[in-house]
Parts: sequence; structure tokens; C-alpha cells
Amino acid sequence: MSTLSLYPESPSERDNWILTRRPQRKTLDPTRPYTFLVEDERTASGEIVPVATLFLTNRECPWRCLMCDLWKNTLTETLPAGAIPAQIDYALRQLPPARHIKLYNSGSFFDPRAIRLEDHPTIADRIASFERVIVECHPSLIGQSCFQFKNRLTGGLEVAMGLETVHPQILARLNKRMTTTDFARAAVLLRDNGIDLRVFILVKPPFMREEESLAWAARSLDFAFDCGATAAALIPTRSGNGAMETLESTGDFSPPKLETLEAAAAYGVGLHRGRVFTDLWDLRSTSNCPHCFKARVNRLRTMNLQQTVLAPIQCAHCETAP
Repeated sequence: MSTLSLYPESPSERDNWILTRRPQRKTLDPTRPYTFLVEDERTASGEIVPVATLFLTNRECPWRCLMCDLWKNTLTETLPAGAIPAQIDYALRQLPPARHIKLYNSGSFFDPRAIRLEDHPTIADRIASFERVIVECHPSLIGQSCFQFKNRLTGGLEVAMGLETVHPQILARLNKRMTTTDFARAAVLLRDNGIDLRVFILVKPPFMREEESLAWAARSLDFAFDCGATAAALIPTRSGNGAMETLESTGDFSPPKLETLEAAAAYGVGLHRGRVFTDLWDLRSTSNCPHCFKARVNRLRTMNLQQTVLAPIQCAHCETAP
């Protein structure tokens, strides 16, 4: 029987279906970000700048999105006041200088159970030297705390929101508790308050066939830029959270092919409506060709920095050049 008939229709039943399939949560140090790094990124003006990315350790997001595995790097309780600023201090003491900073927290920065509101002034003080601050947030939590945080910063604020897909039925099945109308409404709030928008888009989410995934990724990119996005990130959907493995076992999910991801990146970059970045983490599941894989990933990495569509890599072994 297909998982489409087993996967619940009601959100509350979906929550339980997803939770009961989870593997064990990771053991984390609540006094440290679970990882941090500096990498180059192209700005809207075309400059390549070093960006510090901190993956903060905090309480799990209240949503139970079908495809999400970020909960593995979260806690079950809200941290005490001062803990998140201390994590930022710890990471910045060890990282090389950077001009922009991403504060990603495996959920929503403006969820007060994850990042305490009372910590916002201290956080803003700690990151005062950065020209741009990027945080992530569910569209439903875009409101006064977001706008007030922006006003505390000396640099600009950019909020990354997960659109995932504009396919209406599949977006509903992802259990994100959001519609494209909700997303567009939040995008307007950001724009009206002088906050830039970055959008996360899934390439081939569950329940989507490979042959239709490029078209839906393109439609999702179009929608993101129609909403005023200045950047979009293409994320190949992965397994690793228990629920996705269940869908894999019944044929309702498989990772996108690398050529699909390449074609989506070429479409997005070719629009010239904003920056389009391809998430390059753990792409091995997208290709089984050892001859061209590294060159193709490097091509995508160069496209991320140059924002120019490069000639595809030709491979006589796999014959999958886009």
C-alpha cells in the first residue's frame, strides 16, 4: 500500500506519525553552538565577502515538518537567559573575521521558546560589528519582535523563510502549517519594514516525481522572487529523519538526481532576479558517478559565487550532463 494512503490527512495525526519514526536526538552541549564556520558568499552588490554561520543550540521548533531533520540538533527545553549570547561569544572568539553573520537555530529565531526575547538586546550588541545579519524564521512568527530586533541592529537584517514548494498539495503534506498566501503575507511584512528576504526551496520534495521536480522548483523560484526575495537557496531533499526513510521504502520519496539540481540552479541563476545558491552539503545521494561528481559539485560551487550559468560538465561514463 502506498504511503500516500497511510500518511495521515489531519495535521495532529501527521505530527504523531512523524514523531514515532524519529531516531534518537543527538546529545548537545547547551553552552555551545553545535557547529560554526566561515565561508564566502556573494552579496547582492556582487561582492564576495566572508560570512560567519553559527548553528545555535536551542529548543526545538514547535512545527513537525515532514522532511526536517534539524530537530536532531535541538533541545527539549528553553535555555536560560544569557545562554544564546554566550554561544555567540564562544563561536566568535574562535572564528576568523567576517563581514556578515548567519544565526541559524534549526527553527525560528523569533520563536521566544527558542531564543528568549530578553536576549535580543544582548545578541544585537554582540553582533554590532557585522554589516548584515541573517536569521531564519517560520512565516507565522514574522511580527513585532522581528521588527524590533531589526531596529536594534547597526547593520541590515535578512530573514530566511522556508517556502519549500509552491505545489499546493505537497506543501500541505509537508506539515509546515503554511500556505503560499501565508508566505506572501509575511514577505510583505518584511518588505514594509526594510528587511530583506531569503527563501529556502526544496528540490524534489516527497510525493513528487523526478520528471516534474524541475518545473516545480522553477515555479517556486519564480514565486520567491515575485515575493521580493533577494536570494534563494535550492536544497536537495534528503532522508535522515526516520519519516523520510519510511517514504523511501514505499517509493514515495527518493533524493533528486544531480542533473535536476543542476538544471534548477541554472534556471534560477539565469533569471537574474536575485542570487540563487545551491546547498552543496552531502550531495552524494544525488549521483552515483565517481568520474564527474566532484567536477559537477565544483561547478555548482563556482556558480554560487559567480552567479553565472557555467557550461555543464560532460561525462562519457554517466551521460547525465544537463
